[in-house]
Amino acid sequence: MTPFCLAFRSLWSNNLGVEGGKAIAQALARAGASVMIADILEEPGKATAAEIAKTGVKTDFAKLDVRDDEQWAAAVAATISTLGGYDILINNAGIEITSLIAEIKAEDARRMCDVNIVGTVLGMKHAFRAMRPGGAAGKGGAVVNIASVAATIAFPSIAVYSGTKSAVDRMTRVGAMEAGKLGYGVRVNCIYPGLIPTDMGLQLANDIVKIGLAPDVNAAVGSVVEQTPLGKLAEVSDIADAAVFLCSNDARFITGVGLPVDGGMGM
Repeated sequence: MTPFCLAFRSLWSNNLGVEGGKAIAQALARAGASVMIADILEEPGKATAAEIAKTGVKTDFAKLDVRDDEQWAAAVAATISTLGGYDILINNAGIEITSLIAEIKAEDARRMCDVNIVGTVLGMKHAFRAMRPGGAAGKGGAVVNIASVAATIAFPSIAVYSGTKSAVDRMTRVGAMEAGKLGYGVRVNCIYPGLIPTDMGLQLANDIVKIGLAPDVNAAVGSVVEQTPLGKLAEVSDIADAAVFLCSNDARFITGVGLPVDGGMGM
């Protein structure tokens, strides 16, 4: 396991929820990484950093709105200064606003694009600049972008969210190609999580009921389980373990892939 990690978590909320970002940070810490938590939500971000620090792992918190170029630069600089290096980015920020296409609001579509697409590519930008030869860290590394099973299936009511997560997949592959061809020494992969019963996942279920696609929350969740060959929802630990694997030396010859952690839902 590489020793330094900038684990970016949620912006307002994300596809894994605050719980998912916390689980990834804790899993990386257990695997031997030092972890910088960066989040627009200061209270849960600082609380997670404090919990990790109690285990003896070097960690800290940086305020970050992922849409802001300068805040990314500052968060990366703080990571290198505090942890002594930087070679992992977990690009986890994202939001989902449920809407039928016929009812979508332009401002909601733009907000999802700003966070999920612009926020992700800015994270890759500053990771590349710091990790490549001659950069402030300069030892290469691994980037893991969090996409979604929504990038691989046609799920009603989340058209724009699905589009943004498809963009994350494409940016991951282009980023992997650029990093490889330019000799950055940075691997870039993404994960497609299935539906997880976090606050965000349960909010989606409630929204599906409100717009008339399911009679109740149990039916909404049940329809997802029915489409999943393993017959259950994902857990945050499933995604965290996949992220640790992609950051580890066990994945040293893996780049430019989208790893489904969805119980087979998106096959």
